[in-house]
Parts: sequence; structure tokens; C-alpha cells
Amino acid sequence: QVQLVESGGGLVQPGGSLRLSCVASRSIFSIGAMGWYRQAPGTQRELVARITNANYTNYAGSVKGRFTISRDNAKNTVSLQMNSLKPEDTAVYYCNRYPSYNYWGQGTQVTVSS
Repeated sequence: QVQLVESGGGLVQPGGSLRLSCVASRSIFSIGAMGWYRQAPGTQRELVARITNANYTNYAGSVKGRFTISRDNAKNTVSLQMNSLKPEDTAVYYCNRYPSYNYWGQGTQVTVSS
């Protein structure tokens, strides 16, 4: 079972930025496509962005143009740069394989509020 540890969340004002990081316990190159997901209270977990080993990226419409996913295979790290944050971006953010495993890490809380 791969361990995925997310970090970088916090409280930020609307319009602000955060950078999330995820470190995997084994080679993300061997895992393949990776994704960032989020879950707001009372909602289902949703895919926010994904990236392949060839650095092909895809974003949910709600974050396109504001979020950027990247990966560093040498460091087994996947990152999510989030700019122009909105209150509706408030959620717990998780990284996982795309498509996801049937288990999840702890996630990192992102709260956008004034």
C-alpha cells in the first residue's frame, strides 16, 4: 500500500494563494498518473486536477486557469499551486493515483475566508 502524505494547507483570504505538496512512499513514476482531489463538507470527493508521467494535465472547470498541478518524479512529489482562491475552494485536499486507489491519506485542510 502506497502512503501519500499531503501538506501545505491553511487559512487564506479570498484572492490568496497556497501551494500543496504530496509525498509518496514509493516511485510516482511507477504509479503513473496522479491527481489532486478535494472534499467539502456534505459533498462527494471530486477530482480537481490530474497529471500523467508525460506531464499531460487536466483540470476541473471550476479551477482551470487558477490551479496548476506539477510532479517531480525524482522526489516522488506532486504539487498543486492554487492562486486566486475563492471561498468555494474550501475543502480537504487529497492526492492519490488517477484513477484513485480505494484508500486515502489524511489530506490537508484548505480554508478560504476573510
